[in-house]
Amino acid sequence: MIEFRQRIYQIVEKSEGHSGLSYGYDIFMSVCICLSLLPLFFRQQYPVFYYFDLFTVIVFILDYIAHWMTADLRRTYAHRWAAFLLYPITPMGIVDLLSILPGVNLLPNGYKIFRVSRLLKIVRVFKFFRYSEQFQLLFRVLRNERKVLLSVLMIAVFYIVVTALIMFNAGQGSSHFDSYFDALYWATTTLTTVGYGDICPANDLGRVISMLSALFGVAIIALPSGIITASYLDELRKERDGK
Repeated sequence: MIEFRQRIYQIVEKSEGHSGLSYGYDIFMSVCICLSLLPLFFRQQYPVFYYFDLFTVIVFILDYIAHWMTADLRRTYAHRWAAFLLYPITPMGIVDLLSILPGVNLLPNGYKIFRVSRLLKIVRVFKFFRYSEQFQLLFRVLRNERKVLLSVLMIAVFYIVVTALIMFNAGQGSSHFDSYFDALYWATTTLTTVGYGDICPANDLGRVISMLSALFGVAIIALPSGIITASYLDELRKERDGK
């Protein structure tokens, strides 16, 4: 039984290039994820989508069982049973479970009126993190630089709040900023250099603030880009040196 579970573990875990069967399983699961997401690209639900959903849900259930039964081989706990008990509440365990729910009709009809079932299928996108080496590399980069990226995020949020506060008070008399939320929305789109144009300053002082906000916004947005790029290159170098 242990040898059987070890073999299952070697297949369902992310392939490192040493197992053709594991690599094939990764490709198969990626195709199933794409098939399960295909109906979301259409408003009209064609009959063939029902069979896509039925097939992929069965595959996801089997995949969930396979990962659950090998949970103790993936993580080390003081007690072996803890791995089986805690797997359903791990991030990927939750993603796997939410990916299954829309297809087994466990959601009440009342929720389906609000398309919760359809929206839950989008969660299946996160299953790519398990089967795609590129996504896993990006996740490692974000995890390694989480403290720096969190600091940049805090700076960006602080800048948005302060700029919105300044613009809201400087733009009094302009109908474009009827509430602080309007100013907050404007500050966010300006910081990210999107600028939809639906809300904009109507006086000279507001335009000066807007120009300064755009210039500082470019600098703030550029910070995480450089951090992620440098860390990404380091991870690629480690993988190359490891091989």
